[in-house]
Amino acid sequence: MTVIELLALAVALAMDAFAVSVATGVQLRCVSPRQTFRLSFHFGLFQALMPVAGWALGLTVRDYIEAWDHWLAFGLLVFIGVRMMREALAGDDEDADCKCDPTRGMTLLVLSVATSIDALAVGLSLSILGLSIWTPAVVIGVVCAGFTAGGLHLGRVLANASRMGHRAALVGGGVLIAIGVRILHDHGVFG
Repeated sequence: MTVIELLALAVALAMDAFAVSVATGVQLRCVSPRQTFRLSFHFGLFQALMPVAGWALGLTVRDYIEAWDHWLAFGLLVFIGVRMMREALAGDDEDADCKCDPTRGMTLLVLSVATSIDALAVGLSLSILGLSIWTPAVVIGVVCAGFTAGGLHLGRVLANASRMGHRAALVGGGVLIAIGVRILHDHGVFG
């Protein structure tokens, strides 16, 4: 695998994390360095570990994982998206928007898994091709962490520029659901 191919792969895998981080930035509206680190670190770590896990699994479970991985990602993203939208509709004041921090706790874990499931399939593919996983895993993780940090702050800027209030979380939740639907579409679920 050439350097250009590896970078293209890493950028492609980082796109889901980028979109989720933009939605998170829109929801938060005020992003601290700690939140940036947490989200970037976890998304990057999961993006780096999933190909390693897929590579280790190799051919033994490839057909089984490919049959349901997109449904898992879809379910996780829809769950978080609906939760964001419900919380936005429940609270009318400014502080209600920030009561849930997607860069903490179970939400962070669920988003990390949901955005990195495709990387598991990449690891399986690299295993089938007989390629080493270590350099691709590091590059994929670093690129994802960078895109996540950039997306988080882009979302913050967009939310503050538009002054959308609690509607920003509605948009963010909608984006997560749309990403889940796109994952199903990419896997041929809709025909």
